[in-house]
Amino acid sequence: MSSLPNTHEVLLRNAHLLNGRVAILGLSDAGLLPQCPLAGLVMTEHAGVFKTLTPYTDWQQCFGYDTEGLQSGAFDTVIVFLPKARAELSLRLAMAQFLARSGASLVMIGEKKEGVAGGSKQFLQAVPDGMKIDSARHCQVWCGTNSQPKDVFTLEDYLEWTPVSCAGVDVSVAGLPGVFSEGELDGGTRLLLENLAEKPLSGEKVLDFACGAGVIGSWIQGYRRVAGDEPGVVDGVDVQAQAVACAKATYERAGAQGEIHAEDGLAGLKGRWQAVVTNPPFHSGVKTDTSMTEQFIRQVAKHLVPGGELRLVANSFLPYEALLQRFIGPVQTLAQDKRFTVYRAFQRVPR
Repeated sequence: MSSLPNTHEVLLRNAHLLNGRVAILGLSDAGLLPQCPLAGLVMTEHAGVFKTLTPYTDWQQCFGYDTEGLQSGAFDTVIVFLPKARAELSLRLAMAQFLARSGASLVMIGEKKEGVAGGSKQFLQAVPDGMKIDSARHCQVWCGTNSQPKDVFTLEDYLEWTPVSCAGVDVSVAGLPGVFSEGELDGGTRLLLENLAEKPLSGEKVLDFACGAGVIGSWIQGYRRVAGDEPGVVDGVDVQAQAVACAKATYERAGAQGEIHAEDGLAGLKGRWQAVVTNPPFHSGVKTDTSMTEQFIRQVAKHLVPGGELRLVANSFLPYEALLQRFIGPVQTLAQDKRFTVYRAFQRVPR
């Protein structure tokens, strides 16, 4: 049996904190739940983790920060695990203040390498009487009282809109803390969009993998409209609840067509697309982690029609070209700057 993440182990070490009605925000391993003394509410914003919660029917389960149907002030203890994207901590703490009754215990647990020292400053703004009560397994545990409860918490209140312009096409992009929160197009996506303007995708049915805030899909359809072509459909898939929420909002405002799926990779998706486009992430916390993209490259062939195209942008130092050649088909380098490379690979047609 695999061991739990350090933060989850440290919570069990401090199980005396789990009093009354308990909510756990930011779960990353469902193996924690059967070891908790009482069931309660559990939230994860990770689509893959959320699917693993199915057997735990005694726990109320939330995917991300949608509080529809949840009551304010319903919990005596709320555990907040530090998110990988620290900007997201503001959301998690606000949700905790909403779920916890006045005077309830708020507990934050995070790893030192993922920035719990900085996170503790945010925690103390929300929980002025907070104190560090434990330090173990490279983690810290902070605890205090919910003295600033929130009667209302809705994700829409945190949405921020950013106008983005690329290759003559304007898109208004929805952002949330940790998702498009920089408020500008990253260099890799810009290079990809400029390349898509020079060499458009041919398929009418496209999938945007790791779609984030929905920039690529809404831009492709906007570009096709400007060119006088049918906009087609660009479906999107992302693992994170906030990204899915942003992409849906971006699509709605742009009048873009396509379904946004919450999935961990491609395994849960059914169907084939004429083209797949992606600017995949390569960070997992503070480390470079290409495992998700490598798995995607191995799986994407079965989601492309024969002869279908994959268009991928990535940091030039990442070792994707050989994988594309091996698992999909012939590879071309379409564009390159000092940091990024745009690759195109076509699915081999069976003889």
